[in-house]
Amino acid sequence: MSLFLFDKKNQTEQSRQANVIAAEGDARVADLIGRALDEAGDGLIELRRIEAAEGIANQLSKSRNSVYLPHGPQMLLNITGAMQ
Repeated sequence: MSLFLFDKKNQTEQSRQANVIAAEGDARVADLIGRALDEAGDGLIELRRIEAAEGIANQLSKSRNSVYLPHGPQMLLNITGAMQ
């Protein structure tokens, strides 16, 4: 019985340590992305916007259903407005 409690306690501690390490990693990633945005400007955001628009267009092109896209700045994440 005591071996079971030890194993459970050990698993709980390992789980806690894993959560701490994951949180530290997430904080580090956020810091690196923030620095990259500071250095590169909005280029990374524009790249992600273009990639998202490309993915949406790809999915819509495969659809057999009729799809109606809005006209104007809402179309495909405002990709045309971002390039002006």
